[in-house]
Parts: sequence; structure tokens; C-alpha cells
Amino acid sequence: MKSPRFLGFALCSAFVAAGFVSSAHAANANANVAPPHPAKNPGSRVMLTGAWVPADPATIDFERLPRVPVEHVVICDVSAKKGVNQHNYLIHHDGRFWAMWSDGPRVEDMVGQVVKYSTSVDGLKWDEPKLLTGYPPGSGPDSPHYNTRKKEGLRYISRGLWVREGQLLALVSLDEAAGFFGESLELRAFRWNSGEEKWVDGGIVQKNAINNFPPQRLPTGEWAMTRRKHDYKETGVEFLIGGVKALDNWTSVPVVRGAGGDIALKAEEPIWWTLPDGNLMALFRDNGGSKSLFRAFSTDSGRSWSTPVQTDFPDARSKLHGLRLSDGRYALVSNSNPKKRDPLTLALSRDGMTFDRLFYVVGGRHVDYPHMIEHGGYLYIAHSGAKMSVEIERVRIADLDRLSMPAGR
Repeated sequence: MKSPRFLGFALCSAFVAAGFVSSAHAANANANVAPPHPAKNPGSRVMLTGAWVPADPATIDFERLPRVPVEHVVICDVSAKKGVNQHNYLIHHDGRFWAMWSDGPRVEDMVGQVVKYSTSVDGLKWDEPKLLTGYPPGSGPDSPHYNTRKKEGLRYISRGLWVREGQLLALVSLDEAAGFFGESLELRAFRWNSGEEKWVDGGIVQKNAINNFPPQRLPTGEWAMTRRKHDYKETGVEFLIGGVKALDNWTSVPVVRGAGGDIALKAEEPIWWTLPDGNLMALFRDNGGSKSLFRAFSTDSGRSWSTPVQTDFPDARSKLHGLRLSDGRYALVSNSNPKKRDPLTLALSRDGMTFDRLFYVVGGRHVDYPHMIEHGGYLYIAHSGAKMSVEIERVRIADLDRLSMPAGR
């Protein structure tokens, strides 16, 4: 993993040494406030820009952000039976919208959790939810371990929809439900059989792995996705590259060290995208105390990464998602209020690194775990409501250009 190194020199004079240190500190300070660049300034902290941004972005008045006009729909709601709906993913394939999510008893990721799905022609009217996975082996409602947090029982977790070689795949993880994650952790695929209109087991994608979002294409033509192993808190976060020769053919590259690493980052649920110049940028949720997003860059198609740096973009320690729009801009949806997962906000960027607009999408309640796709001039933002409902906000992209950030700070 690439990281800047301070080169120490034995200088003859204490005066000269003091001057050198002073200059180095000034250079580091300038790097923090200068715009980011994957190669020239990967250590920049700047991620929010504009006259509207306060000196401390954590003090943004999120209730006063410009409101995005939305069309709202609920795909599934299990609040009446106090169940769990989260880990929402969307795709548009073969003339239909597809949604998948984790559906479990009582609390997230307990024994017996399954993955469900639904489809829609227009993205607003959805079919009745159906089982995608079935119950995990030996962990259904008739199991003595069902609805517990025990290593004797298993759970499925929804991990995203992926079209590979024209075939629609649904990725899920499977492991013991005692903690995060069990030693038998594996990433699996289910294939959509269009003839029989059902999902069939497609086998293992990667052992000892849970991704965050489905694979995306690298500039090299390879697929890539982030990876956490069952002991990722000790071993760190990695990057899987491959998926071309075979569904289960991947190379794993370290990105962030785990416990005992050289930065104060407890990396969770990372995302990445390709920048206009072909370099890559990754963002990390920090489960530590920073309440900010961390950022890293790769200049060699993901084979190595700069040391992640804490940015000035606030975060509630929640899942986030982003993509590049068809007009070249980048959109980032997240819980940017550092105090709570309310509201869900949408940020826009021209270069994929700094964001000059931040909008209010939905809030006034617990909303989190977003995933976003673009289709037909709209953004479709799937999210969870209090971890008990799967909901969508449909946003007309043209409406975003009519919104203005408040003048001044």
C-alpha cells in the first residue's frame, strides 16, 4: 500500500533543522487545505467547497439545506411485526427495476435472516416481495437457534445485484450469526433463471469475504469490489480485482490496515469510483470517533492505495453510496449529519473529489443504508426506514439544477 513517507536528514545546524521542520509543517498544512489530487496531493482533507460551507462542516444546519423534490414509495414494511428490512440494492435490467434486501426477525442479521426481492416496470409500483434465497441451512423458523445471535445458526445478508456477461446475479453473504463476521463467511451468487422466473444457486464468488456493493468495471476492463474478511477489524479492508476469467477468480489487494494500523480509522463499508482521469478514489465510513469520511486514491487501477485521510465531509457513521452520472458529475448519498442518521443527503461534484452542493432528500426520522441508480433522467435512491422498511425516493436529475445553495456561511 502506498503511503507518503517523511524523509529525515541529519542536518549540521540546529537552526537549519528547526527551519526544515517548520517548512515541512507548513507544507503539510498547505496540503491539507489545497484541493486533492490522486498523485500530487492525496493527503488533502478538502471534500466540501463553496461559500456556503461553514468553517466547521459538522455545524451545517441540515434542516436548512435545499430540499430535493421527490416521489416516494415503500416497497416493503415489516414494522408491524417488528422485523428487519435493510441492505437495500437496486438495478435496472431487462426492462425492469429490481430491488433486493435483507429480511430478518427482530434485530438485524440474526439467525434465519433471508434475502428478498421485488421487481417493477416503472420504479414506483412494485410487485409483492418474494424470497430470493430461502432460509439459511438449518436456520429456519423451526430451528432452536432462529432469531438468536448464536454461532450455531446462519444468516444471509443482501450484497447487491450484478450483471455479468448478460446474466443477472444477486450477491449474498452467508455466515454464522454470532458476530460480525463468522469464520465460515463466504460471498455467494444466485442466478436469475428467466425461463423459470426464479433464482438458482450460482455458487461461491469468494470465500472469507463480504463485499459492500456489487462489482464495477475498472479502466482495465476487470471487475472490482471491496472486501472485508471475517476478522477484518484485525486484518483490515481489501480490494478484490478480477471476475473476468471466472466468477470465483479474484486477486485481493490490501487497502486499509486493521487494529494496530498507522491511522486512526476503523474502516467500514467502503465505496469507490473511477475519476475522470482514470484514477480511483475510495471513501470509508469510520466507526471510530472522527464522525467524518476518510478518503484514499489509487493511481494504478486499484493495485495500491494512498493512506486514507480524514476529510472535512461529516458523517453519522453510516453506510453511503455514490456513482458517476451520465452527464459526468458525481453524486454521493449519505447520512452527513454527524449527530444522527437523519436526514439522508445528496451531494454533487464535478470532479468526483470535491462537492460544492449538498441537498436534503428525506428525513425527520431514522433513514439509512442507501443505494442509488440512474435511469431515464431520474435517480432512484433506495434506503431503509428505521431498519424496518425498504423505500425509494425518485429524484428528477433536472430538478437538482434548479436548487441553489444558501449564500455565505
